Amino acid sequence: MTEHDEAAGGMRAETIPFLPDFCNVRTLFAVVILAELLAIVLALNATPRLEQFASELSLYSLYVMWIALLFTALLCLLGRDFSRRGPGTAGLLAWLVLLAVTAAVALLADTLSPQTDGDHTLLLRSLVISAIIGALLLRHFYIQYLWKRQIRAESQARFQALQSRIRPHFLFNSMNTIANLTRSDPVLAEGVVEDLSDLFRASLGDAARPARLDDELELCRRYLRIESLRLGGRLRVEWDLHGDLPLWAPLPPLILQPLVENAVYHGIEPALQPGLIRISGRYRRGRVNLGISNSLPGEGARGGRPGNHLALDNTRQRLAGFFGEEASLLVNEVEGDYQVRVVFPCRGAGG
Repeated sequence: MTEHDEAAGGMRAETIPFLPDFCNVRTLFAVVILAELLAIVLALNATPRLEQFASELSLYSLYVMWIALLFTALLCLLGRDFSRRGPGTAGLLAWLVLLAVTAAVALLADTLSPQTDGDHTLLLRSLVISAIIGALLLRHFYIQYLWKRQIRAESQARFQALQSRIRPHFLFNSMNTIANLTRSDPVLAEGVVEDLSDLFRASLGDAARPARLDDELELCRRYLRIESLRLGGRLRVEWDLHGDLPLWAPLPPLILQPLVENAVYHGIEPALQPGLIRISGRYRRGRVNLGISNSLPGEGARGGRPGNHLALDNTRQRLAGFFGEEASLLVNEVEGDYQVRVVFPCRGAGG
């Protein structure tokens, strides 16, 4: 088993973390902004005259920023250990770490300041303020934790709905194709049966177990092979996968094939002229960018097929449940083609 397989297996058993990733740049930026806002409030409260505000703000900013950055650094180092614990334990430990850092910085400030002379007022005030702010932050993290759990539950429910959504016409058409091929080309018919069985096996899989990008792409290839036998020259497929695409990247199962099926169902089948489906993949700056585009049916198409956006909504919600806000699904029309773009993070790849 490779390290990437182990990572995917670890994600399968991983619970939703209660605390955010304090090693993340966005989290660090939020901590700095909140710390500076707190310094401004404290400086305003401690300044009787407005002309003294700048000097007071500089002192409070330095003091609060030291506490905030040390707290963030410790939680970044301890984050993996905290993520294995329950919400209550992780929250309590984080709260105690904040108080310990506050006490250490306050005692250091008392030692270096010639005005304190053994007075621990700064220490007591700082501990009270940190305790209150820490409790408010933990309350915010708990609400976020409940929201993530709800998103995860909805994502699994949507996957179960997707499992039971295989279009009957695709199954019947595939069976007809197999029946015709058993007489003319038994070997090819056997290949279609294998492709169809793999599609059904994927649709009945475990929603909690991440899939690999190469497996998802292979499902798309198998689906398109079946449809190309039925549609013949009406369906053309182009693949444009960049060489540095991390094929081991974990993602929710059955993400891409429903989008490709939508492209065939709404873009190729109704068209009177041959249509094109193009599947592209790029990896840039720690993010996988996948595109699925199809030509539009055009005028005189065989009856419009209004979509209910089920596949798009399922994909969007399941990406959010798996990756959070770092993943996105974009839909637009580019040069007369309908295009769906899936973007999600992937750490540990070059590029």
